[in-house]
Amino acid sequence: MKNTVAILEKPGKMIIKDVAVPEPKDHEVLIKVGDVGICGSDVHGFQHGPYIPPKDPNQTIGLGHEVAGIVEKIGKDVTNFKIGDRVCIEPGIPCYKCEFCMEGHYNVCPDVDFMATQPNYKGALTNYLAHPADMTYHLPDNMSIVEGALVEPAAVGIHAAEMAGDLLGKKVVILGSGCIGLMTVQSTKLMGASEIVVIDVLENRLKKAKELGATAIFDGRDGELVDKVKAVVGEYGADVVFETAGAIPTAKMALQLVKRRGKVMVVGTIPGDTPIDFLKINREVSIQTVFRYANDYPKTISMISKGDFDVLSMADKYFDYKDTQEAFEFSVNNKSDLIKGVIRVAKLD
Repeated sequence: MKNTVAILEKPGKMIIKDVAVPEPKDHEVLIKVGDVGICGSDVHGFQHGPYIPPKDPNQTIGLGHEVAGIVEKIGKDVTNFKIGDRVCIEPGIPCYKCEFCMEGHYNVCPDVDFMATQPNYKGALTNYLAHPADMTYHLPDNMSIVEGALVEPAAVGIHAAEMAGDLLGKKVVILGSGCIGLMTVQSTKLMGASEIVVIDVLENRLKKAKELGATAIFDGRDGELVDKVKAVVGEYGADVVFETAGAIPTAKMALQLVKRRGKVMVVGTIPGDTPIDFLKINREVSIQTVFRYANDYPKTISMISKGDFDVLSMADKYFDYKDTQEAFEFSVNNKSDLIKGVIRVAKLD
């Protein structure tokens, strides 16, 4: 077997180099990688380097964490997988010892080893990767490998909607209709939201939001936006506002659209300082950050398998592994023509 890995040589430049095939530890499986989704954090990493730069300037930086493939080899203590199984993975490896892990909130483990970020910056853009069996999941026969790769962003949307609490009959606004915003659209619809308003500046993404369940869509550049949104959700604003764009302007906009005693769910990764006008929210508004997911993969896989959750139609551009550089350049320069890019390391189904 030959193995290679795509690494970030410098911001804006990916290279593919030869590396050894990893040997799975006793509790790990070796996975032949099929499809890898391109996340917004990957695009940011390609342009600027990781959100959290490594302490060692010589650290090798990999990208990609939305991944599925086929089991190639198993460690001696692994009993629930066999060679040839189709699988996807949770890309974070928690410590299993801290108070957060022990409480079941392993997503906020301070020592989690998450792919393409600290501490090891190991990316999924490789032919073979080793991963703990307890963070690996079987794919049902009716799910494709690419659907398996997109379980990861779907789980983010599901976790965000669940953290918002009871949404039955509630009116929600989703700021941003990139991949995570679209996953949140579907999650809030499944949880019974009565109105789902989506705001973005890209027509292709707004159109997809409408297809997936948004009841109203608006261009974020509209000067009368707040009034138009409140005409849909009510004069006091929305029960819940999800910020999924990861931008300071949308974070500020959320405060204009949430009602008294409502909730703002910050799902996007917002860089820098975000000023908060507390006069706008000092009517018992709750601001809740959302970080990845925890214990959400089984239900996410089940919903995709049953057809309740559509991830496949979002994957609208595929790239060969050898064209990884082109894939990231396209993702940066063609956002109006792209919803979700996927890098096909190997065609496995």
